[in-house]
Amino acid sequence: MAESTSHVQDGSSTFHADLHAAHGSGHDHHHEQGFLAKYVFSQDHKVIAKQFLFTGMLSAVVGIGLSMLFRLQLAFPDTPFPILESLLGRWAPDGVIDPSFYLALVTMHGTLMVFFVLTAGLSGTFSNYLIPLQVGARDMASGFLNMLSYWAFFLSTVIMFASFFVESGPASGGWTIYPPLSALPQAMSGSGMGMTLWLTSMVFFIASGLLGGINYITTVINLRTKGMTLERLPLNIWAFFLTAILVILSFPVLLAAALLLFLDRSLGTSFYLSDIYIGGEVLHHAGGSPVLFQHLFWFLGHPEVYIVLLPALGIASEVISVNSRKPIFGYKAMVGSMIAIAVLSFIVWAHHMFVTGMNPFLGTVFMLFTLIIAVPSAIKAFNYITTLWRGNLRLTPAMLFAIGLVSFFITGGITGIILGNAALDIPMHDTYFVTAHFHLVMGSASAFGLFAGVYHWFPKMFGKMMNPRLGYIHFWFTFIGLYLVFFPQHFQGLGGVARHYYQFTAFDFMKQFVDLSKYITYAAWIGGAAQLIFFFNFFNSLFWGKKAPQNPWKANTLEWTTPINPGHGNWPGEIPTVYRWPYDYSKPGLEDDYAPQHIPDEDLRYEPGQAPPKPTPAPRREETPSETEGSDNF
Repeated sequence: MAESTSHVQDGSSTFHADLHAAHGSGHDHHHEQGFLAKYVFSQDHKVIAKQFLFTGMLSAVVGIGLSMLFRLQLAFPDTPFPILESLLGRWAPDGVIDPSFYLALVTMHGTLMVFFVLTAGLSGTFSNYLIPLQVGARDMASGFLNMLSYWAFFLSTVIMFASFFVESGPASGGWTIYPPLSALPQAMSGSGMGMTLWLTSMVFFIASGLLGGINYITTVINLRTKGMTLERLPLNIWAFFLTAILVILSFPVLLAAALLLFLDRSLGTSFYLSDIYIGGEVLHHAGGSPVLFQHLFWFLGHPEVYIVLLPALGIASEVISVNSRKPIFGYKAMVGSMIAIAVLSFIVWAHHMFVTGMNPFLGTVFMLFTLIIAVPSAIKAFNYITTLWRGNLRLTPAMLFAIGLVSFFITGGITGIILGNAALDIPMHDTYFVTAHFHLVMGSASAFGLFAGVYHWFPKMFGKMMNPRLGYIHFWFTFIGLYLVFFPQHFQGLGGVARHYYQFTAFDFMKQFVDLSKYITYAAWIGGAAQLIFFFNFFNSLFWGKKAPQNPWKANTLEWTTPINPGHGNWPGEIPTVYRWPYDYSKPGLEDDYAPQHIPDEDLRYEPGQAPPKPTPAPRREETPSETEGSDNF
């Protein structure tokens, strides 16, 4: 990470040179574009980021709505609700949700929240928006591929939503779509066309992720501004960069799993099927194994946890440092821990499969690496707490959500240590204990990272300020509501209650949890209703909010040096040069409590009696033949 490894956005590429000339002549490049080119098929990374955000918000509304419906069934399993028949039609005869449709609700809720909200909505939004702005680039490496990435995601969303309207209903195999339920179209109604649409949707989703990941990696490596060494990158950029690597390495495996599943469904192959009987009929399948699908799925599935979580942790790093007015504690340790998490995430997938009959020695190996991954996770948690310790805390809504993320990350991570132990995981496998664990450590923590990012960068994205009082109300109702929902589920899991069950009255030992299920449902409705506060605050501020100042949080990173509403190309003149890391807050001797990355030391304002340092030498870079192509040595 030496100074000579800096990558330079030197304007040598034709696209960036043209943008620079356009801005320098006082003519705003993006005003020449028509409506479709500017807002619909835009190649501007900022517009594409907003497209990801709005599409992800739509998926969040649907996903949360589905959870409200199946929580109603769990709380009142034998109570008819006529409104459900009006809303769902034949899927809720006499006001009671059909059992097969209940599984479809669970399947689509998990799919939308994990992939479409917390993967594309979080990473697609903030990777697109912040990478060029924070590394000092005019745009992504390829605006065209970036546009294709969004439209592949949009098409994926449309196909997934379309599955709600097919006659056989949406996919009903759980969000993990285990065969044989997902491999046999005749297995149940949700195994038919709805499952085919689910798989088709995921093909486009994977294509979107790969196009975006290639762009993010290329931009971080090749288009950093002068002086922006790897050691000066904000931690959230490190998180987006590592997330993109995870996407490129793991998503193709899910594509392979989906392709083989297509073949089993359509062409009679037997990759995942063997000795199958349906209604007494012997199907002509032999030699396959559903465990193969589990290996393929979880080889993606566990990196997916960190594809969702790492961007949220990176956002929390930025928000906590800015609002603690302190340097982030242990910058290199934070980067190292993220790299360790990314590497280890690929060798722990089979801890989801302890009950498949694997060799106990192999299970021990996966258990060991699972417990080891707790070490870099703990480093991040302790470094967050140390950054907060004795800081000059500004409890903005973004800061509260970042602190809430740390809370969920710790509490959910502790139960992860329990489930990583094979002897403890086997009796609790597929119970509500597992549901509680991953909803806290992945779902809630990542959602809080998303909220923290929206509240923090809303002024930059839209030029308006969100209402902080509504933000506080949103935080407290959501934070308390999520704990009231998922903490009691640990006790349900310890009592042996299996997830995905249609009702808690099926077995006598589960009946004791019916009242607790009602309590959880009430809490879920409160937490779900709290999101209406967020949506009102978001759209009200978007149209009628107070105009944002240039740098409302007094942050050091480069995105705050652009105009309040930057055009395509971001900076109207030269791209700023970087002189320091992004976390110089409350630096002794300075009159201000922050030192922006682009200001040399001699230009900072010092307190009386504090002599300014010697002039800062200009950042150097290696002259290489590749500079003629707009890139540098890595």
